[in-house]
Amino acid sequence: MGEWVATATHRQTRTFLPPADFCPLCPTKPGGFPTEIPEPTYDIVAFENRFPSLQPEPPAPAVEASELYPVRPGVGVCEVLVYTPHHNSTLAAEPIEQIHQLVEVWTDRFRELSALEFVEYVFIFENKGEAIGVTLHHPHGQIYAYPFIPPRVERELEQSRAHRDKTGRCLLCDILAGERTDGRRIVASNDSFAAYVPFFARYPYEVHIASARHLQTLTDMTGAEQRDLASILKTVLVAYDKLFDLSFPYMMVLHQRPTDGGDYDYYHFHIEFYPPLRTATKLKYLAGSESGAGMFINDTLAEEKAAELRARVAPVVWQKEGGGD
Repeated sequence: MGEWVATATHRQTRTFLPPADFCPLCPTKPGGFPTEIPEPTYDIVAFENRFPSLQPEPPAPAVEASELYPVRPGVGVCEVLVYTPHHNSTLAAEPIEQIHQLVEVWTDRFRELSALEFVEYVFIFENKGEAIGVTLHHPHGQIYAYPFIPPRVERELEQSRAHRDKTGRCLLCDILAGERTDGRRIVASNDSFAAYVPFFARYPYEVHIASARHLQTLTDMTGAEQRDLASILKTVLVAYDKLFDLSFPYMMVLHQRPTDGGDYDYYHFHIEFYPPLRTATKLKYLAGSESGAGMFINDTLAEEKAAELRARVAPVVWQKEGGGD
């Protein structure tokens, strides 16, 4: 109640775990299966989702609105970002230079989509692994450009604004300062970012990455900050894979300010990872308390999980000239 739900019945027929030879995100081979990307190879590709939940020119709603149930067209944009032409790769396995290019693509897509009049929030994310429910194994992420501010971000905005009104300070700046001082929950850090398991983690291996400088969006970052973001992403992703010696499933979400023209100087850019694994073979399920009441129950301590990840942190090596931290 009080939240929008998109109805997109055409998504029932979307491609579901096809064989590698028929992956729609691979390059199109000469004389072969025509994919979504009609090129023999590529670097990073962005295109509109063939099975979108939101569309720039949506059809009229299938049902009429009532006083109790408001209805509106599903206007928006849904894009797919393909990270690499290599079907069996992952973002963690890609070189740091490729992740840096992805950060630049994220920035470009955020800039372009946020300029659309009907877009109020640009949400960049990745679902990785069958445990999350992915339907395509090829390394890719997505962008949803919403015509409203989604409820989780709205809650963060409310809390950030309340903290600023009470203390005169940024909530996430205070959280980050506290985590750096304490140190037990820090996983990795560099000049521009820190990765940590938050004190209030809902998942056992939940990690947040926050910018050291108070900024709101990808477009606020300097070139050095973009490189540092790529570095800390690579660090966290590799540590995840080393944890249980498997390709670690997760949801990765970028939280930025809304794009509706409002003043959100109290908000702070960050990335959140929600991994479903609590051991190598056991999942963290969202059961009654989590799904029905909205209160997560975590069976682990943030300090212990951060130490496990921190022990698997490795140096990030830039191979190309001028790509270092």
